[in-house]
Amino acid sequence: MGGDDPHIHVESKVVRGVAAVRDMMASTFGLAADLPARIATGCGLRAPYAMTSPRPEMVTCLACREYARLEHLRFADELERLGRMPGSGIRTAQAKLAADRHRDLAERFSVAE
Repeated sequence: MGGDDPHIHVESKVVRGVAAVRDMMASTFGLAADLPARIATGCGLRAPYAMTSPRPEMVTCLACREYARLEHLRFADELERLGRMPGSGIRTAQAKLAADRHRDLAERFSVAE
């Protein structure tokens, strides 16, 4: 990828993002690691971290939007399965709420801006 890519991408781990893990570690332990300069994106490119966003309204790369939509739908299904498992640490109602939130995000990624 050259330096002239004008698109905003999603990171390849859109559901389990690097920034979210970093924020959790910082709030738990008071430590904050540096974010990587370039990361893998949903469309298969490596882009500067600053040119990525988890927010559907900001993503302009169509391949990344589709990738994020599918990832959020897949994760919603996974959450619901986890909520139905006997002995699961997450209750069915909690899993349904989280799954609904990810399905909403998937819908927002499917809407062309």
